[in-house]
Amino acid sequence: QVQLVESGGGLVQAGGSLRLSCAASGRTFGYYAMGWFRQAPGKEREFVAVISGTGANRYYANSVKGRFTISRDNAKNMVYLQLNSLKPEDTAVYYCAAGRDYNAYVTPRSDREYAYWGQGTQVTVSS
Repeated sequence: QVQLVESGGGLVQAGGSLRLSCAASGRTFGYYAMGWFRQAPGKEREFVAVISGTGANRYYANSVKGRFTISRDNAKNMVYLQLNSLKPEDTAVYYCAAGRDYNAYVTPRSDREYAYWGQGTQVTVSS
């Protein structure tokens, strides 16, 4: 059973930064893509960013491209999301997710391609 635990959320002013972390356990970490999703109140969960198992491939939602950076440390079973130039519309619960496929090169963007999810961490950006 895979377990994912997010941390690093909080309250920040617009223009500020946060770094989210996700600790993974339970399987060979480096063979699976890891993604970040978010869900704002009253809205559906949306894709934010994904990184392939090797770390070589990354993909971002247009809304965060140039502001957010996803990274991973396979030796520590950790994945990170650096959030810069935050906007009030970035306010949401952010979820870490582990890909379903045993493939170190894919970058899935649909939540149906993820098998395991963390409990989420709240990010609130004030104007």
